[in-house]
Amino acid sequence: MATLDIAIILLYFGVILVAGFYFARRAAKSLEDYFLGGKNIHWLALAMSGSVSNFDITGTMWIVSIIFVLGMKSMWHHWMWGVLLGAFFLAYMGKWVRRSNVMTAAEWMKTRFGDGTPGRVARVTYAFMAVLTQASFIGYAYQGIGKFAAVYIPLEELANTFTNPTLIALCTTYESDVLATTIIAATTLYVTLGGLYSVVVTDVIQTVVLTLGSLFIAGLAWSRLTPDLLATLPEGFTSLSVPWRIPEFAGTDNAMFEFYGALVIVWVIKGLLLNAGGPGQMYDFQRFLAAKDPRDASKVGAAWSVFLLVRWGMAMGIALLALTGLTGTTDSEQIMPIVLRDFLPVGVRGLVIAGLLAAFMSTFSSTVNSAASFLVQDIWLLFFKPDASPEHAVKASYIATLLVVVVGLAIGFMGESIAQIWGWMMMALGAGVIIPNVLRWYWWRFNGWGYALGTIAGMALSLVALFRPETPIWTQFGLIVAGSSLGCILGTFLTQAAPDPVLQNFYDTVRPFGAWAKIRQQAELSQEELDAPSERVWTTLLNVCLGMVAISSLYLFPMYLVGHWYTYASICIAIGGVAIVVLKFTWYDTLPAAWDDTHNESAMVNQENNS
Repeated sequence: MATLDIAIILLYFGVILVAGFYFARRAAKSLEDYFLGGKNIHWLALAMSGSVSNFDITGTMWIVSIIFVLGMKSMWHHWMWGVLLGAFFLAYMGKWVRRSNVMTAAEWMKTRFGDGTPGRVARVTYAFMAVLTQASFIGYAYQGIGKFAAVYIPLEELANTFTNPTLIALCTTYESDVLATTIIAATTLYVTLGGLYSVVVTDVIQTVVLTLGSLFIAGLAWSRLTPDLLATLPEGFTSLSVPWRIPEFAGTDNAMFEFYGALVIVWVIKGLLLNAGGPGQMYDFQRFLAAKDPRDASKVGAAWSVFLLVRWGMAMGIALLALTGLTGTTDSEQIMPIVLRDFLPVGVRGLVIAGLLAAFMSTFSSTVNSAASFLVQDIWLLFFKPDASPEHAVKASYIATLLVVVVGLAIGFMGESIAQIWGWMMMALGAGVIIPNVLRWYWWRFNGWGYALGTIAGMALSLVALFRPETPIWTQFGLIVAGSSLGCILGTFLTQAAPDPVLQNFYDTVRPFGAWAKIRQQAELSQEELDAPSERVWTTLLNVCLGMVAISSLYLFPMYLVGHWYTYASICIAIGGVAIVVLKFTWYDTLPAAWDDTHNESAMVNQENNS
């Protein structure tokens, strides 16, 4: 890279580290300040933070590689990680989480199952699952950032200037690993110091930088693509249709996509269950808990997807540049850094790389901050130091952060590729918890033992799948979900239900819909109030569908636009626009009232429930 590019990147890292030091004192006031920002962060900033945390560099490299292989049909692939989660967040899940009024997703188990043994077992099980998942995400990020940095930083050449033979061997043999570890170490420093304050503030900065960089790449691709170049694309590249089988993939590196129709069925089912189960064991739960009130939490959910629009245009631009003119690489996961290196001018290259590094740092920092909160709040303070001072708790958070990073680095070092770690996390480890996560919201009889046994069974089967990579994804997914479901049923019916006061408090506070008729009838509600939830369900489901249509259309719009497919782009923006207009009346106009800071939170919940 040119000197100017390096200077821009170093300047950016300096700004981020200064932000971490600046917010260290404010975050150290209490655990609520450290992990939830004192519940005083603007909803738009929280949405930017959650959105850019999904805009990770490793995931973008993976998206580009999938577009490169599958074209527009690749959009079905993203159902596996819940690409339409924003629709569920805005319609109802965001306010449900905020009404729970806890600090972590694992602590939520106490609200749902009580503070007895079943609730604590469920809480610890969830915390363990969350930390394992988030450590895996760190390993996944490790793979991506190492491959990305290796394209730009000639570590092997620099190693020739060293005199220590061990250091020379390390930098030449493990180039990607050394670079990944160095970048992760710098990111860990600022997230450890500043907690959620520094995470959100730097995420806002990173959103601006990343948006500018993404728009530039998309614009560059649009300006360089000609009809002749686009004519060289594979047949059916722009189609969203799903073939049952893609025979040309048989026996190739892409053989995993041969039976594409079966894969899409599994991805769609998994995505819908994942989103219906609410924010998972990642940082997304934390963003909604940090909102000021349920109204703001719903807005966070709506804006969550908006800031990701530019990502899809950028990814398509990079993939098209590669498909129409890139040579010199056989690793599809390195397409993105090589295209950026070869196509971007000096200065702009530095800005774009700084933005992508910002995306990596954002995802990494959010993941680490959330994982540390589980270790401290749901294990250390719960069982070992229940009377710990705020100072001790914050120091424990520092140690927990470092521990999570070390485990994640170990997972990343053992992994072979981005796709390997990602596939296992999404379709094996993720499959083990989706059924317990769904049942906890919608079925009153489901208890802490059912959640714990279902999750443990799912985790155990996902670890078995790790050693059976040759098993088809649909078979792995089906067996893991079946085993987890069986654990849920056995654990629930072989033990007693949660105490009625716990269930009634959860229902009155969160007001979920689903199989809660028994608890609703026990509540002291008027007939009008008893009838109201059934009416809200249909409106909520309508808003979920409208949100899914809007998000899908708005994500496809920039992808078609960059490729000069203007008819498709116009159709997408028109459909998305209509869905948004309808949501104004069916969703926005029905949002709960804002909570006044002078009012007691629980009183406002009751007032909202009775309104």
